[in-house]
Amino acid sequence: MSVRDRLDQALARIADPKGEGARACLTVYADAARAAADAADARAKSGISLGCLDGAIVTVKDLFDVAGEPTRAGSRIMADAPSASADAPVVRRLRAAGAVIVAKTNMTEFAFSGVGMNPHYGTPGNPAERARVPGGSSSGAAVAAADRMCEIAIGTDTGGSTRIPAALCGIVGFKPSQWRVPTEGAFPLSYMLDSIGPLARSVADCANADAVMAGEDFAALEPAPVAGLRLGIPQGMLLKDFDNTVGTRFGAAKKTLTDAGVRLTDQPMPLFDAMLAVNAKGGFAPAEAYSIHRDNLARRANEFDPNVRARIERGAKLSAADYVEMARERARLVRAMDAQLAGLDALALPTTPITAPTIAEMEDTHTFNANNMLLLRNTSAWNFFDMCAISIPIPGAGLPVGLMLVARNGHDRRLFDLAAGIERLFAA
Repeated sequence: MSVRDRLDQALARIADPKGEGARACLTVYADAARAAADAADARAKSGISLGCLDGAIVTVKDLFDVAGEPTRAGSRIMADAPSASADAPVVRRLRAAGAVIVAKTNMTEFAFSGVGMNPHYGTPGNPAERARVPGGSSSGAAVAAADRMCEIAIGTDTGGSTRIPAALCGIVGFKPSQWRVPTEGAFPLSYMLDSIGPLARSVADCANADAVMAGEDFAALEPAPVAGLRLGIPQGMLLKDFDNTVGTRFGAAKKTLTDAGVRLTDQPMPLFDAMLAVNAKGGFAPAEAYSIHRDNLARRANEFDPNVRARIERGAKLSAADYVEMARERARLVRAMDAQLAGLDALALPTTPITAPTIAEMEDTHTFNANNMLLLRNTSAWNFFDMCAISIPIPGAGLPVGLMLVARNGHDRRLFDLAAGIERLFAA
């Protein structure tokens, strides 16, 4: 099928009034995408390829700069901001690689929640069950990829924002080692923790997009043999409070892995207590978000999503001295965690302890806060420890559940190979 034909199918799904296109895709670049698709088809006819993403149908999250338009970041406040003067570096790299950018996708306002609800532009319904949340903050990205409005969606991940929606929507989501992909031109949540990663329906598509955004030479994915892999199951706080679906499917996944020759071991996590002590001072994201948004909070506080506003305002209480102390202690803990995991290929655990809650129940502030903390719990630890991580679907009946694999900083390519091997095992 030609790139233009695939694009037309994606545009039709976005425009379908019975679908989630209006809520998942906030800006649609139909004309520019058709021109890019036609150019990709012309290259193919001439035997020319720009690489592994040439002709891929891609969406980008609403917080990326696209030249000539405001960068809204899912907010009404930023809709009247000055237009971006240039594309974000990752957007430039995608275009240069021949990607066909079809739309900008919806998100939690300013990327500050793992739920995926947006009171300003609407909440796209979960593809597994439309009355449920998609997960966030890259909500529209996950729905667009799962509903085939695109082939690859580009999101960001500060505490789980690619992996959570991927897990809840039944697709793959990847968080890279932070330094590998430039974050310039992406509206920040936390300078310390922000990273940029892809969501797609396969590990291979995520690996291809990651290589392009990181500016790395393409290398074909090599699914790792699973027999003999050493996977640690992190003990303690991340293995608690699973709902029935997550607990059952994670148990089945462990059996499948063990039967295939994977060596699963319980992995104590003594550094978690130290992480909790650092975050007890207030956390990096609230403090950095407050520094970014305090002027708008002073002038336009009533225009924020109340759930997002409450989280940002917590950052006002953190002193500069505490922030410096937190940053220094985190650097020490990052080195210590890297050393602790040196004997493993990866860690394995459920991406989220619960499946997608309903949109209706999340309208209650108390329920929202409790479930938001649960959704972020298993993923955010690895942003703190500066690891790379990927969520892949665990097969089975019921709502989607993700298996998260976590590897040491800089071991991203090896993690893709491991995930591809396990993805193939799960599909057998």
